[in-house]
Amino acid sequence: MVAIVGATATGKTGVAVEAAAGDAEIVNADALQVYRGLDIGTAKPDPEQRRRVRHHLIDGLDPGERFSAGEFARRARAALEGVAGRGHAALVVGGSGLYLRALLRGLAEIPAVADELRDELRHRLEREGAAALRAELERRDPQSAARLAAGDHRRLLRALEVAIGTGRPLSAWWSESGGAAPISARIFGLTLPRAVLYDRIEQRVRDMIARGWVDEVRGLLAGGLSPDAPALQAIGYRQWVRHLHGQASFDATAAGIVTATRRYAKRQETWFRREPGIEWLDARDPTRVAAVICAHLETGR
Repeated sequence: MVAIVGATATGKTGVAVEAAAGDAEIVNADALQVYRGLDIGTAKPDPEQRRRVRHHLIDGLDPGERFSAGEFARRARAALEGVAGRGHAALVVGGSGLYLRALLRGLAEIPAVADELRDELRHRLEREGAAALRAELERRDPQSAARLAAGDHRRLLRALEVAIGTGRPLSAWWSESGGAAPISARIFGLTLPRAVLYDRIEQRVRDMIARGWVDEVRGLLAGGLSPDAPALQAIGYRQWVRHLHGQASFDATAAGIVTATRRYAKRQETWFRREPGIEWLDARDPTRVAAVICAHLETGR
């Protein structure tokens, strides 16, 4: 198996499609592209790219459903078995570091948490605010708190419910294997100079807006999706929800999305730099990068 990882906006999708052209298949490892209806803001492969290369784990869930690293690993392993059964090479592509770790090395099975605790924490968020709950998480699980983006209430609540409900920090559960056999993979990381990456992020946000990102979010809400739905807690989507509810101006929202995405990209880079065995490639030359990966797919069969 070959994986392509890296920060958002490094061009993973385009490189993967070029490298996979032929009989390789792509397994998505992006935490949001699995949701139906979230197309523009998740930078999903476009119809032409999906026509050229068979993709898996895209559009598999309604945006109101929860998705976890463990569930991703189970679905991804099943997809990989299917790819192997067809005699094709597999290319796992995405920027969700925990998902890739869960697939390759497994994660511990976290015990179920009572619905009452989950509801109580939601009520506390409304009453006390995110700062108070984040301070509590910093006491209970400083490692998870350090990874949280500002405004990521879904992951804040998840980390707290695990710490309180199981008596152990979420970071401790993450560090354990779930017993699944490890998967051997060659992992290529795409990287860009920080200034180039930040410019790309800003341009991509502009392009997404021009393609109708705000209307996409408006349509999801008009279709009955709750603003609290898991998919709408993602960067960009949660900011547009606030804008559409009159809580922020258009310009401030767009600028905030750029800033939040840049911070997220920095966290992704930090995560992947700590992961073992990644071979880093300069993404400023995507044609060369795709050729390197394609050559490995060919020789690795």
